[in-house]
Amino acid sequence: MTYVVTENCIKCKYMDCVEVCPVDCFYEGDNMLVIHPDECIDCGVCEPECPADAIKADTEKGLESWLELNAQYAKSWPNITIKRDGPADAKEWDGVEGKLQHFSSEPGQGDA
Repeated sequence: MTYVVTENCIKCKYMDCVEVCPVDCFYEGDNMLVIHPDECIDCGVCEPECPADAIKADTEKGLESWLELNAQYAKSWPNITIKRDGPADAKEWDGVEGKLQHFSSEPGQGDA
């Protein structure tokens, strides 16, 4: 089992999760975060920290495509371990349906 970041992170990108992760397995894209499935130790401490409820256990049904997306972009996006402020309009996007159309494959800044 691993944890995956799902659609509700898109355009919310709260970073509360990154500072509690004991193995630093979060990677930052332009408008969302992902978890590297091979680095995640399944501790689950990140899940309750996400204000957008965007982190799920991969055992939940229907998350296969999100697991693939997390694995793909964790290989190319920079690692993030430091919490920064989310986007100014994050609260407006929290819970909006169909956010995948707003997904950006561009990397974020990471810890730089």
